[in-house]
Amino acid sequence: MKDAAPTTIYLKDYTPFGWQVEDVHLTFRLAPHATRVIAKIHFSPNPNAPEQDFFLHGEELTLIRAAINGETVTPEQTDGGITCPVPSGAFLWEAEVEIDPANNTALEGLYMSSGMYCTQCEAEGFRKITYYPDRPDVMSVFTVRVESDMPVMLSNGNPGAAGDGFAEWHDPWPKPAYLFALVAGDLRNHPDTFTTKSGTKVDLNIYVRPGDEGKCAFGMEALKASMKWDEDVYGREYDLGVFNIVAVDDFNMGAMENKGLNIFNSSCVLASPETSTDDNFERIEAIIAHEYFHNWTGNRITCRDWFQLCLKEGLTVFRDAQFTSDMRGAAVKRINDVRDLRGRQFPEDQGPLSHPVRPESFQEINNFYTATVYEKGAEVIGMLKRLVGDEAYSSALDLYFDRHDGDAATIEDWLRVFEDSTGRDLSQFKRWYSQSGTPRLSVTEAWDDGTFTLSFEQHTPPTPGQDEKLPQVLPIAVGLLSPNGDEIQPTTVLEMTEAKQSFEFKGLSARPMASVLREFSAPVVLTREMSREDRAFLLAHDTDPFNRWEAGNVLARECLLGMITDGATPDTLWLDGLETLLRDSTLDPDFRASMLDLPGQGQLAQELHERGHTPDPDAIYDALQTLQQFRAERWADLLPKLAEEALVTAPYAPNAEQTGKRALGNGVMHLISRLDGGKAAQARFDGADNMTLQLSALAALLRAEKAEGALQAFYEQWQDDRLVMDKWFGLQAGMASPARAVEVTKALTEHEKFDWTNPNRFRSVLGSLIGNHAGFHRADGAGYALLADWLIKLDDKNPQTTARMCAAFQTWKRYDAGRQAHAKAALERIKAKPNLSRDVNEMVTRILS
Repeated sequence: MKDAAPTTIYLKDYTPFGWQVEDVHLTFRLAPHATRVIAKIHFSPNPNAPEQDFFLHGEELTLIRAAINGETVTPEQTDGGITCPVPSGAFLWEAEVEIDPANNTALEGLYMSSGMYCTQCEAEGFRKITYYPDRPDVMSVFTVRVESDMPVMLSNGNPGAAGDGFAEWHDPWPKPAYLFALVAGDLRNHPDTFTTKSGTKVDLNIYVRPGDEGKCAFGMEALKASMKWDEDVYGREYDLGVFNIVAVDDFNMGAMENKGLNIFNSSCVLASPETSTDDNFERIEAIIAHEYFHNWTGNRITCRDWFQLCLKEGLTVFRDAQFTSDMRGAAVKRINDVRDLRGRQFPEDQGPLSHPVRPESFQEINNFYTATVYEKGAEVIGMLKRLVGDEAYSSALDLYFDRHDGDAATIEDWLRVFEDSTGRDLSQFKRWYSQSGTPRLSVTEAWDDGTFTLSFEQHTPPTPGQDEKLPQVLPIAVGLLSPNGDEIQPTTVLEMTEAKQSFEFKGLSARPMASVLREFSAPVVLTREMSREDRAFLLAHDTDPFNRWEAGNVLARECLLGMITDGATPDTLWLDGLETLLRDSTLDPDFRASMLDLPGQGQLAQELHERGHTPDPDAIYDALQTLQQFRAERWADLLPKLAEEALVTAPYAPNAEQTGKRALGNGVMHLISRLDGGKAAQARFDGADNMTLQLSALAALLRAEKAEGALQAFYEQWQDDRLVMDKWFGLQAGMASPARAVEVTKALTEHEKFDWTNPNRFRSVLGSLIGNHAGFHRADGAGYALLADWLIKLDDKNPQTTARMCAAFQTWKRYDAGRQAHAKAALERIKAKPNLSRDVNEMVTRILS
């Protein structure tokens, strides 16, 4: 178990490692409880490093033997590793250690999952495999020999010699230890090939457990599409002769980009129409692309230290968003990304876990795999691209790859490439990496004799450790519409650099309607005083799909906030405009489905809090239910027509066209089920030939409290499919009424198929309770207490998953005194746990601060 009182590590204290690693030779003699790892590593002095002790990281290792240049040595055991004297020149380090993969429940380093050996080394898991300078700026060529009776033995790079009981692998590209991977097990292979633009044939393989062979085809096509897209858009070819993916059931994250051997959570690669929803297919496609794109933005160019994590993750998230936009449509992708940003990253930015995109310090790096690093990091890349333009962005990326291939780079390196290629000064833009918090942007407008003026003011509220904020560079995309809805000023990017700044548009014949922050061009909270009529105008006429959606979203929020705080009735002006849009069959069905969605409960709670109200989760829940019922009754004649229009008669395909229709059809079906007592939902459930329809119908039945028979039928049909059962568990905890959510979740944790040591199953139940806003934030504190019980239990097994789920408490101070007292008691109970892990201690301490 990790030290519960760790040392804080600071970016300013970075020092290069004192030695270079010339090459690494590893031999693994696999055994469940007594794996031997034999390392032979050539070191030479690093001329760019200050004098220092020879320290190698190592945790939970039993040292059998250590030698330098063939002579046995006895290293000094120190906190987190070993130290020993070394020669002044180059030398050979040898070590033999023993590890216990079967009992490695933290799922870091080498561990076992359903009889399979697998690894997860990012961020600091390699130190649980052997003694090594486990830091991303130490890069080397690896040669690996695996000895085992397992039929499949894999590691990074290209295959070498193989025979009875062994397999060798060589990765010619220098890499840090966090990218090391090994897999051995009884696996089945789904093979294919890809020929690169330069004519190199690459063998592709997806390895899965027996029985999962039929769920690999979509993942393989997604991989090939990613490889081609990266060639066409970024000019990046793959650089090995083989690319392997392995599906693993027990995995803390979604997937890992290890060089040539990507290891995936099974839920992020296995797919079939019968067992996966349209959302699953899109997510799998995006994650496969993300991990493949890391081959260049993360592997060939890695990060110098973990403070630079956003360098590889933010850029790669941006790249996978571009890919999905090209594959499935940019408008709805952007809407979904902003929803996710507001739902996950904005609360993080505005609470006790707030931190810059590049943190200045950390205690446990695993706690900084956050929405800020990933999603806000991607937004920063998007702003940079918008500021310099598409052509300049492409040229800068070419320079980045040419200049830093093989490097462990920094944010300064990244920005310098843009400065050198464009001539821009990005010193102010760099604040996006160093300042935490979400900027507030307000806008006012004026009209005077043909000149239209937009005046902006920005400020960022204080965040933990940062009381004073300087103005950011904000790219504000603006378009102007005429009074009849025609676009008279196409999208123009205004570059705001001051705290207050105005922009003029001259020579206009009539006062225009401004469409501000098109495509959500900067991750800010926009304040703009507008009448309902003006927002309805943008809903009807804006040529920017995001801002058209945003106009409807703001009207929906205002409607709900009025219902919650003042008992107002639903806004018919908004509903009339929305109905007109829904009737427009020329619009993308997926876009119309997005327009049907209502703001989330967490978003409404945050907005109430910012307006000086204490959010009542029950009142928020009731308002949403009331509005949904009102819409269903108001559109009773329209809904059957939309349902018919959304029918898909062709054989199932997870493509954009069918996915959009099913999304619209499911949204309509949920409204119809409020009018017919769930009859339409039951009919859809009974006749469903794909998981998208079946699961959505089950959700509608759960809301209508008519799901008992369907739940049992679903269970009987899918009880042997572990990923579908995650859906069954999650739907019940997530859809339960606020009054019953805790009791339903408790019952699910007592079910024979609830395996709390499996991260997917744990998240499907407890994570879905967290997502059940009013149920989790129940006034009696039962939701907080139940989660605390399970996090205390899980911490001894899996600190990473435990720490990440502690984030559920980050908004506790925005609720009433009673809920605050219950949440605080739960947090203090977690903090008082004996031998609390370093991961969880840091999270709880920050949340309580």
